[in-house]
Amino acid sequence: MDITSGKQQAHELIDRLDETQIAAVVRFLEFMMMDPVSQSIAAPSFEEEELSDETRHAIHRSEAWFHERGGKGIPMAEVLADFGLTLDDFPLDPERHGSQG
Repeated sequence: MDITSGKQQAHELIDRLDETQIAAVVRFLEFMMMDPVSQSIAAPSFEEEELSDETRHAIHRSEAWFHERGGKGIPMAEVLADFGLTLDDFPLDPERHGSQG
C-alpha cells in the first residue's frame, strides 16, 4: 500500500466513525505524534498499578470461563453477528476482498 492510498483509506474509515469513535481516534493520533519520551510519560504504567479485589475477581472469572470452554473464546464471526456485521465488513485482505485504492 502506497502512502496516498493508505491516507485515502484512513480518511474513508474516519468518515464512517461516529462522534465518540472520532474523539478516540484523535487522541490516538495525537499520542502517535508525540516523541517517544512524551509517549512513555503519557502512557499508564500498568506494572506499578495495584489490582483491586473487583478486578482480581473479574480476571479469575474470565480465566474460569475460558477453562470451561477448553481455552476457546467466542469466534469473531459470532461477535460481529451480535452487531449485525460480518467478516466481509472488514476487508483486511486485498486478495480476498479486491482492491480498496
